[in-house]
Amino acid sequence: MSNLCTMISSTFTQPFLNSYYNFGSRRPRCRANMCSQPQNDVVIGCGGVSIDFLATVAAYPNPDDKIRSTSLKVQGGGNAGNALTCLARLGLKPRLISKVADDSQGRGILDELQDDGVDTSFIVVSKEGTSPFTYIIVDSQTKTRTCIHTPGHPPMIPDDLTESSLLSALDGARIVYFDGRLYETALVVAHEAVRKNIPILIDAERPREGLDDLLKLADYVVCSAKFPKVWADASTIPQALVSMLLRLPNIKFAIVTLGKDGCIMLERSINGPSTEEVDVDSLLESLELRKNKSVSVPTCISSSVAKLKAEGIGTVCGKLYIGTAESIPSSELVDTTGAGDAFIGAVIYAICAKFSPETMLSFAANVAGAKCRDLGARSGLPYRADPRLASFIH
Repeated sequence: MSNLCTMISSTFTQPFLNSYYNFGSRRPRCRANMCSQPQNDVVIGCGGVSIDFLATVAAYPNPDDKIRSTSLKVQGGGNAGNALTCLARLGLKPRLISKVADDSQGRGILDELQDDGVDTSFIVVSKEGTSPFTYIIVDSQTKTRTCIHTPGHPPMIPDDLTESSLLSALDGARIVYFDGRLYETALVVAHEAVRKNIPILIDAERPREGLDDLLKLADYVVCSAKFPKVWADASTIPQALVSMLLRLPNIKFAIVTLGKDGCIMLERSINGPSTEEVDVDSLLESLELRKNKSVSVPTCISSSVAKLKAEGIGTVCGKLYIGTAESIPSSELVDTTGAGDAFIGAVIYAICAKFSPETMLSFAANVAGAKCRDLGARSGLPYRADPRLASFIH
């Protein structure tokens, strides 16, 4: 592993990295046009950052094939880094807790985050080791991406974050976001956030060590399509969402992202109606029938508050939502890398801005759709002044 990291460091010299990162050439942040910011706009993120080596190919290779890429981009990545970059471009003030090494990749990661307005003063820089990196193969034919991630070394541990740094990071924070990585450090941050009554949002992309302990402290959860059924041992996503709200009593809402099929959200209701129970799977089917397939812009369909029953699991009082994704023409769809991170960044913004759930899901789908029109997790992330967001941000 160390030989591979050394090879990458020597191959991607600083001039080469500068060329591919396009340092200094990104669009301005349009601060003059930014207005109506959420009242408390400091957001903390704790999780992964990396360098992404994005190679676009005409079609994904077969085993033992040798093919050429049609384009190459080197760009910052990592779930937390991407989501906080999204928030910075939307006008918030994100602070990131993570770790890199003092190598060319690590310096590139920091420079790019700083250029986008992310506070990197809480990122630990190791004098030794290597920064995280990811090879991403983007298939032009299927519009899919395959990721091969190499974690950084040495990993972040709680002792890397001093008590004074932790308290400074959390000072004035509106919400804290975790991507499920760096779980030992994340738990320290999460417990302090709970002590300070700062809400927590968890990105449950897949089962990870320590994730259950984080989920117990969460106020909001955004899941990938595969996670909830595996985590809850449920046969359907709606049943899994009911299980999640029953097992995690602090959760206000849980969202499952479904790519081009949009998302499903279950919001907890405290005071429910005294009506009969409603089967949650049947309720989802009835909402699906209300979709207008001729509408290409993201929309949201919601149920009334009801006692939602999942067979063999239990009943929770809540409200079910279906959010549709933007229908992007194939000629405009470039790369889905980081679409989930963009969605999460937009959800966090919506929480800070106190959007309604319907507005939140439509806004997040618009932000994710904008990202998919460019290569890499960050190139397509929209700025606050983007006309496509004008109906949400005034």
